[in-house]
Amino acid sequence: MFKEFSPKQKQVFSWWLPGSEHCAKSALICEGAVRSGKTVCMALSFFLWSAHCFNNACFALCGKTIGSLRRNVTTQIFPYLRELNFKVKEKLSQNFAELNFNGNCNRYYYFGGKDEGSAALIQGMTLAGVLFDEVALMPRSFVEQALARCSVAGSRFWFNCNPENPAHWFKREWIDKAKEKNALLLHFKMQDNPSLNAEIRERYNKLYSGAFYERFVLGKWTAAQGLVYPMFSVKLHVRELPDDACPEAWVISCDYGTVNPCSMGLWAKHGGAWYRVREYYFDSRREQYQRTDEEHYAALEQLAGGEQISRVIVDPSAAGFLALIRSRGRFTAVKARNDVIDGIRRVAGKLKGGELFFSAVCKDSLREFTQYCWEENAVKDTPRKRHDHAMDDIRYFVSSMQGGPGESEGFFVGTV
Repeated sequence: MFKEFSPKQKQVFSWWLPGSEHCAKSALICEGAVRSGKTVCMALSFFLWSAHCFNNACFALCGKTIGSLRRNVTTQIFPYLRELNFKVKEKLSQNFAELNFNGNCNRYYYFGGKDEGSAALIQGMTLAGVLFDEVALMPRSFVEQALARCSVAGSRFWFNCNPENPAHWFKREWIDKAKEKNALLLHFKMQDNPSLNAEIRERYNKLYSGAFYERFVLGKWTAAQGLVYPMFSVKLHVRELPDDACPEAWVISCDYGTVNPCSMGLWAKHGGAWYRVREYYFDSRREQYQRTDEEHYAALEQLAGGEQISRVIVDPSAAGFLALIRSRGRFTAVKARNDVIDGIRRVAGKLKGGELFFSAVCKDSLREFTQYCWEENAVKDTPRKRHDHAMDDIRYFVSSMQGGPGESEGFFVGTV
């Protein structure tokens, strides 16, 4: 069990109790820095509230996906609830859990709010409350549909999130209007998490920069602006693979294009880092002619040389080129993970952590790092669709080689 709670976390536990100065509030919003202790205390308080106030009621637990919800909430909280004498029965095949405490039994349905179509999943339900984990990652239509389902007397809304762009709909409609919405708004800093020691806080200080630092470490709703990768430095990041290196693995990443440039990079793993040792970059506009898939494949073969390539990570929209690579039988070709903003955050973290290096021969990558910018005055984070082809193939590489959700602690975990 927990050994101690911060004053901010104690507010999360007590706001709904009779006699609390906030007990008349209809919603709780916990927003702020990563690793600030808001998710666990909110989820635990949500289950204590619902078990204390309701019997035979239904609730919704919402994450961006059901997988992320289970990872962030239920697998974290259910062991603690069992220690508090809750009886927990999960029906994973049906995406719900039943919790029994002091004779009160309630059902909690799991929902993923990943896109606009998710709103249809929750229609028709009658709920006594809903918890949104990382609500800023969910579409407004899904959130509002879930809120509309809370028609039981005494129902309440529980939100947590990390900051995003200040023009984000949730910032404008809920955080900026918390008083109007009768919501208790709590801003969390890393210092509000007693379990996070100074060494770990310092690690996060070093991990992020720019807008991501202001959001994830300082907990500010900040617009991304200027260069996407302001931490990139020729002095720090242009480094050759040592002559005596024996790379542990070789990988190729590819952003395919015909009218647009086609960019591919050859990566070698050595000494806990990855080196982009050479690249292929063909711009049909610059060269004034287009290459065929066969010609791009020949360039891929030439880029690989005689190295044993573990996999070729390809732009997921390039179905034809993927099929061609697979048909030739030499390379294992896989679709890249293409979550743009999370991918940019991952690349930024690895640049800042000294885990990505680039040979001086990778001139187009080095050029794009100095030109790749955020769109100005955008309502959400949007990189400009210019000077982004090597940037995309680098992002595909980092995202696809990294060890899945919650992967920030270990870069490129597992074998390749």
